[in-house]
Amino acid sequence: MNRVLFNYLFTGYLKKISVVIFIAYCFGLILNLFEEIEFFKNLDSSILTPLSLTALYVPNIIIKLLPFIIFISSMWFLLDLRNSTDMLTMKVFGYSNFKIFFILALMSFVFGWIVLFAFNPITSTMMKYYEQTKSKFSRDIDHLVSINKNGLWIKENINDGYRIISADEARNNIIKNVVIFNLDKNNNLINKIYSKEADISKNKWDLKDVVINKFEKGISGENYLEEHSILSKYNYEKITSLFKNFDTMSFLELLLNYDDLLRQGYNKLYLDQNLNSMLSMPFFLFIMTALASILTMNTLKKSNNFAFIIAGLIACVAIYYFKDLSLALGQTNRISLSLAVWIPVVAIGLFSSIGVLQINEK
Repeated sequence: MNRVLFNYLFTGYLKKISVVIFIAYCFGLILNLFEEIEFFKNLDSSILTPLSLTALYVPNIIIKLLPFIIFISSMWFLLDLRNSTDMLTMKVFGYSNFKIFFILALMSFVFGWIVLFAFNPITSTMMKYYEQTKSKFSRDIDHLVSINKNGLWIKENINDGYRIISADEARNNIIKNVVIFNLDKNNNLINKIYSKEADISKNKWDLKDVVINKFEKGISGENYLEEHSILSKYNYEKITSLFKNFDTMSFLELLLNYDDLLRQGYNKLYLDQNLNSMLSMPFFLFIMTALASILTMNTLKKSNNFAFIIAGLIACVAIYYFKDLSLALGQTNRISLSLAVWIPVVAIGLFSSIGVLQINEK
């Protein structure tokens, strides 16, 4: 009988999660499709382009909304369980409120890890393709910034042409082994600047140990300078801000290539924030299931589900803004970003533990 009851909980809960994810995906498709159509309306592309890009983009949003999806699924399943008197039947066969909650919460916890290891690499690949495809249609591609295994690369327009900048790494406002190619509008090389180190904390870059090779009529001249300055549209803060979006980077990639990403110039604070956000997700799913259990398992009496829907919506909004407030404190250096990620999990977890103890007594 225990196996039958467990299978009933397992399959029923997974069905609710699947239905809520499907509904969320459909809403996401509709809402994001309008945005993509607006982007492509004046571009030479077929209707299939915004449709396919929307289909690639929405799964990443689903993962971000997963705590709230789990919360809604848990409430829906537990309300059906209670209103159909199945919960009373399960109690007759030895399933307490705590046991029912723990089975569902454990399923949510395991589901979170499955998403991180199995689905997140797929969604991050989809987001990479989404970004690459959309960048091809972008009108503002004259200025390009890229950080890859070869270091930092920048293409920047200037008054009389453009420049291409490469550097080994960008860290703490400093880039090293800088090479700058200045070209005119006809793609002719004007000069090449090499610097061992450059301070890019401001838009005026201060270069040290500089070698400047000038090219005039095929003749190269070389100058050595201890210091040299150039003006750029980019500074360290602007460059790192372009790489705060880690949607194109999977949990496994972050975990296995953390040191390499640091060497490539990714901001350590935001790497830590994203890694901790992903690590906290299974625990967050566990806690959201606990909150849903607290709201729905206080009594065995049938009741109007409307009140629970309102309570659930209020809880979701409050948790969302609590998370947002915590991250804002981290981003303004009031607390560390890693701590900012875990504060909502710990705080809601402590509150939920009290509620779970109370429903176990019912």
